[in-house]
Amino acid sequence: MGVFTFVCKSKGGEWTAKQYEGDLEASASCTYDLQRKLVQAAFSADSSGGVQSSFSLVCPTSAVFQVIIGGGAGGGFAAGGGAAAGGGGGGEAAAATKEEEKKKEESEEEEGDFGFDLFG
Repeated sequence: MGVFTFVCKSKGGEWTAKQYEGDLEASASCTYDLQRKLVQAAFSADSSGGVQSSFSLVCPTSAVFQVIIGGGAGGGFAAGGGAAAGGGGGGEAAAATKEEEKKKEESEEEEGDFGFDLFG
């Protein structure tokens, strides 16, 4: 699992980013393109799994961008780690976790029905 943190700054309409405690950097004319380039750079340095990213503006001309590669997503992290450590049995645990999450989402949807139509 790799975590890449970038400090992003805008000057003269150009966004630049430098990796915090690293050598990766990129620049682009907008934050969207900058994020795409940074994800590609991080993924080329560590392609061990899925990609998550988070972009947070600190002020209108600076931001922090973080790319996390590998390790699964949210609650699936433990199941993903178990799959790597435990061999084939971890995949079944991950599938069971997904089924539990789906059931939980369905029950939350049922709880949220208050009997009126907000847009009707």
